[in-house]
Amino acid sequence: MLSALQPVLKQRFLEAARQRLIAKIESQRDSRVILLVHRQETMSFLGFPILRYIDVNDSEEVLRAIHLTDPASALDIVLHTPGGLVLGRFANARAIHKHKGKVTAFVPHYAMSAVP
Repeated sequence: MLSALQPVLKQRFLEAARQRLIAKIESQRDSRVILLVHRQETMSFLGFPILRYIDVNDSEEVLRAIHLTDPASALDIVLHTPGGLVLGRFANARAIHKHKGKVTAFVPHYAMSAVP
C-alpha cells in the first residue's frame, strides 16, 4: 500500500517545495512568477517518450495568471519548453506586451519556438 502511494506523495512534496520557492522568489523580487515548464524526459507511454509541448490549456493558464496580476506589478516568466502551438503563443505574447509592469523572462535551459 505504501509503495503504491509513494509516487503521489513524492509529487505532492515536490509541488509544495516548488510553491515555497516561487513564493520566496516573488517576495525577493517583488514580482509575480509564472512558470511554463515541460519536462520531456519523465513522460512516456509504454516506454516510449512522449513529446510535451505548449498546448491551448497551457496558454490559457498563462493568460489567466497574467490577467490576475496587478497591471503595475512586475512579471517574472520562467520558460523551459520545446515550443508548441502558435495560436497560444501569440495570445501570451500579446498579453505580456500589453502588461504595464516590468517583464523579465528567465530561460534556465531552453525555450524553443512554437510550430504551426
